[in-house]
Amino acid sequence: MEVKEIYAQDSAAYKAFLLKGLVEDGANFRISPDDEKDAPFPTLGTPDSFTLGAFADQRLAGIVSFGREGRDREKLRHKGLLFRMYVHPQFRGKGVGRALIEALLARVAMLGDVEQINLTVVASNPAAKKLYEQFGFVSFAVEKNALKWKGQYYTEEQMVLFLK
Repeated sequence: MEVKEIYAQDSAAYKAFLLKGLVEDGANFRISPDDEKDAPFPTLGTPDSFTLGAFADQRLAGIVSFGREGRDREKLRHKGLLFRMYVHPQFRGKGVGRALIEALLARVAMLGDVEQINLTVVASNPAAKKLYEQFGFVSFAVEKNALKWKGQYYTEEQMVLFLK
C-alpha cells in the first residue's frame, strides 16, 4: 500500500471514489452526494491544506483530508481539522485507515505549530471512533440529532487530539 497526496488535478478519480462512498455509506458522512456533486476539491494542495489517498493494487482504497482551521484567522492557527476520512469497504480492517492517519499526523508534525486536530464522527460508526481513539483522539462534545438523512437522525461526536 502507498499513501500519497492527491491534488485538485486528480479530482475526477477522487470525486468518483468519494461519491461512491457517499451513496454506499451515506449515514457516516456530514455531506450528501448532491452536496458533493458540484463542490470544488476540498483542499488547496499546500502544507496546511492537503488530501491524502491510500492506494492498494493501483486502486484508491481510502482518503483523508486536513486543513488548518485558522488559515486566515490568527487566533485559530493552532488548530487543524481532519475531515472526509473514508476507506472503501473492501479495504477495511487491512490497515488503510491507520496508514492514512499516520501519514496525516506525520505531515502535520512537519508544520510545527499545530497544537490540536479536531474531527467529527457519526456516533453510530464505532469502528471509526475506535480507530481515532487508538491515535489518542478523545470525545469532547456530543450533538444529538446533528444530522438528518433519509428521515433518520444521527448523533455526532466531536473529537480532539492534543499534539502539544
